[in-house]
Amino acid sequence: MKIPFMKMSGSGNDFIFIDHRKPIIPVDEMRDFVRKVCRRRISVGADGLIFIEPSERADFKWRFFNSDGSEGEMCGNGGRCAARFAFLKKIAGPSLTFETLAGILTAEVDGMRVKLEVTKPFGLKLDEKISMEGKELVFSSINTGVPHVILFSEDVEGMDIIPLGRAIRHHSLFAPAGTNTNFVRVVDRSHLSVRTYERGVEDETLACGTGMVASTLVAAFKGLVDSPVSVKTRGGETLIVHFEIKDKKVKKVFFEGDVHIIYEGEMWEEAY
Repeated sequence: MKIPFMKMSGSGNDFIFIDHRKPIIPVDEMRDFVRKVCRRRISVGADGLIFIEPSERADFKWRFFNSDGSEGEMCGNGGRCAARFAFLKKIAGPSLTFETLAGILTAEVDGMRVKLEVTKPFGLKLDEKISMEGKELVFSSINTGVPHVILFSEDVEGMDIIPLGRAIRHHSLFAPAGTNTNFVRVVDRSHLSVRTYERGVEDETLACGTGMVASTLVAAFKGLVDSPVSVKTRGGETLIVHFEIKDKKVKKVFFEGDVHIIYEGEMWEEAY
């Protein structure tokens, strides 16, 4: 059976999209299917796969899977891609809503540019301490649809973030779900540079939308930045995060950037 799909990229975070309003893959086979088709070099290859399904509460619903087959609550760059996919496929108009495990999200599509409102974050912790291999690290954390740890450094670009990111992701403090880890450099009050180790992908990705938002909000709560903030990703693209904080609470947060269509085609059975 050949399966139609679209490959899309948001800031270097790449995803496979399947219009699943008429079911193709049985639910109990989804995880294994995702693991197989997200393999690079021997299948389509991607950071994740998103099934677009009907919703009674919004324009559509998604099921988002990381490349390891785990189902994620939220993905910012995936959300922006999903909005453009739905608009192009006439599933929704340029102003749309969609249902995720993290709640109902809203988005605006303007050509390649997509602006996404992120669900209200929770679980903010500033300047906590964690023991790592006999050393004490100071970190902050927040959940922007998925959990994120934030570490500030002046040498983000030169760091080997994977060993530390992996160790924090699997630390007992964040068990059993684990956490994404962001390494952040404050350039000035309007600019950040961020690198992210993502759980599920189990590697550094070129960008993580919810990580960009999490890093920006933590920096804002620490008094380091003002809205809007331009965030440079590992892939070299800049995302813009807009936020409103009042009475020490996040009232609204959006982030925007370009979404690229890589190609559209059909998977042969050999791909999965």
